[in-house]
Amino acid sequence: MGTMATPENKSPAAKAPAKAAPKSKSRTKAPGDGSALVIVESPTKAKTIRKFLPKNFIVEASVGHVRDLPQSAADIPKDIKEEEWTKIGVNVEKDFEPLYIVPKGKFKVISDLRAKLKQVDSLYLATDEDREGESISWHLVELLKPKVPVKRMVFHEITKAAIEHALEETREIDQRLVRAQESLAP
Repeated sequence: MGTMATPENKSPAAKAPAKAAPKSKSRTKAPGDGSALVIVESPTKAKTIRKFLPKNFIVEASVGHVRDLPQSAADIPKDIKEEEWTKIGVNVEKDFEPLYIVPKGKFKVISDLRAKLKQVDSLYLATDEDREGESISWHLVELLKPKVPVKRMVFHEITKAAIEHALEETREIDQRLVRAQESLAP
């Protein structure tokens, strides 16, 4: 959907540094054991739902958004900085394609999630079910480029029954919600 600056090209910060994801209390897993990585938005939610998931599930938090539009000229990658459209963060000549960057402080979060993803057989995206949460899930897939099955997990309460039901009733990322969130971006 959009041009992106990734941790590989070390794009500058878009906002104040975000808090790094807390260390996981899950032990190291080996692919092939049915293990999964579950990504939620908040560390508090991660800590709570960890109690309701199988022991071979690793639960981590993205700590909110993992990509955003540039907030200043310093955020724009050097290789495209001279292009006129980069001043607004949207390429108006390419169907209004947004320029996404990884904000400073999120590189470690992404790196940690990539490392955890290498240890599992599947990925569950359990961000909130609203436009913003759907967009965060989409950005996570774009950045992490998982080579394992990806499942979208949604729940409306944090109870054992709700989490178990959400594991059984997964779906794909709703691209309509992702596009709706993109249209709201400042």
